[in-house]
Amino acid sequence: MPCALETKFISNRLRSAGVLLLLLSASIQWQAASAAGVDAAVATGNVAPPADTQALESEQKAIAALRATLPRLDYQRAMYHPLHFKPAIDTATDGECLVCHAEVLDARVRMASPAGVRADRSSVWYQTLATYDGEQMNFHQRHLTSAYARAVMNLKCNFCHRGNDPREESPDFTVAAADMRANNGQAPFTLRKMVNPSTTCLLCHGAFPDPLQIMSLPGPWPEARKVMESPEQPNGCLLCHAAAFRTHRHRVSYLNAANIEDLAEESSDVCYGCHGGRAWYRNAYPLPRHAWPGMSPDVPEWARGRPVHSDARYALEPIEP
Repeated sequence: MPCALETKFISNRLRSAGVLLLLLSASIQWQAASAAGVDAAVATGNVAPPADTQALESEQKAIAALRATLPRLDYQRAMYHPLHFKPAIDTATDGECLVCHAEVLDARVRMASPAGVRADRSSVWYQTLATYDGEQMNFHQRHLTSAYARAVMNLKCNFCHRGNDPREESPDFTVAAADMRANNGQAPFTLRKMVNPSTTCLLCHGAFPDPLQIMSLPGPWPEARKVMESPEQPNGCLLCHAAAFRTHRHRVSYLNAANIEDLAEESSDVCYGCHGGRAWYRNAYPLPRHAWPGMSPDVPEWARGRPVHSDARYALEPIEP
């Protein structure tokens, strides 16, 4: 008789087909956008380009090959499948991941909490910004399939899930010392974390940078925006960041830069959402300081030691040596 984990594994196989079709079709078309401003961005054509036909065919073949192995897999063998480790995880597609992990997009939030609080009559923390509209969604839906996520992000499963050591529950397989890089390249790695938050979550969920020392603002952004914004200037961030400072930004494969810039014209919540508005951590991510026109050659104290290029894995432009 199969154990509970094996039963769940078999059930996930059966549910995966519908979700896979949804994901593949999403590569070439957008679902109806409900978030404010997203419809306009889609209408202008500033969306992530769909995967080319050859890439889709290659992904479908990989999915078919993986599904063909399922009858020979039990839970233990599936857990140690090569896709869960480097180097295969680096090139795994979302469709391959969802062959067994379809439930991450299939599950829905409770209609009411165990205490009886109804979801449609309450607001959770991610609904406090103007950029989020619609019903509550689960974690993976908010990052992969929501209208706003599709407009401004281009996240893949392996952006966060870089691998998994079943024994240590770390993103890296720890047999080789060279792979012990789950703590910004320095051992020891963080145990019992399925992802490394320092190189994933923190990028968009860090604290707002020091408003006084870094940006000379009069206070935290919720206070500063009151004196910097008006109906004519709905985004106070652009008073400085439209043309003067840090104008070389968002040019990485996991973001849709053109959409971000377009939507930011309507609300500073587009900027604040990833720069302090949805902070999970007390520290801010040390974003690279790409050179911009008119940039001073003097490096301020707070910026010393910061990278000057995006991570080579995601950079859309060649990195000069």
